Amino acid sequence: MTAQPHDFMSGETPLPEKNLRAIRSALIIPQDREAFDAGLKAVLDEVRVNLHLGALNAFIHRWWISACDSVRDPEGRQRMHERAEQVLAGGPRPGGKPWREILAARGIDV
Repeated sequence: MTAQPHDFMSGETPLPEKNLRAIRSALIIPQDREAFDAGLKAVLDEVRVNLHLGALNAFIHRWWISACDSVRDPEGRQRMHERAEQVLAGGPRPGGKPWREILAARGIDV
C-alpha cells in the first residue's frame, strides 16, 4: 500500500503534487535538494540506457515521501540531516558509545 494525499488529515499543510517540479520545490533543506538533483541525473541516465520508466517511478515516489516530510516538518527534516552528519562523522550517539564501537561489536567493519 502506498501513501497518497488523501491518507493525511485535512487541515494540515497541503502536500506537494507527485511530479518532479513540485517535489523539488518542496525540498527546502539544501542536502535534500542536492541529493534529489544528483539522484535525478542518475535515474534519467538509467532510463536512457534501459528504456524502462520503473526506476523513474520509484524515484518520484521515494522523493515525494521526502517532500511530504519536508512540508510537514522542515525542522525535523533538518535535525535528521544534522544527526546523520554526526553519525557519519563517528560521533557519539545519545546513549553514549560511538556508532563505530557499536557496529564493530556486531562484527560490522566501517
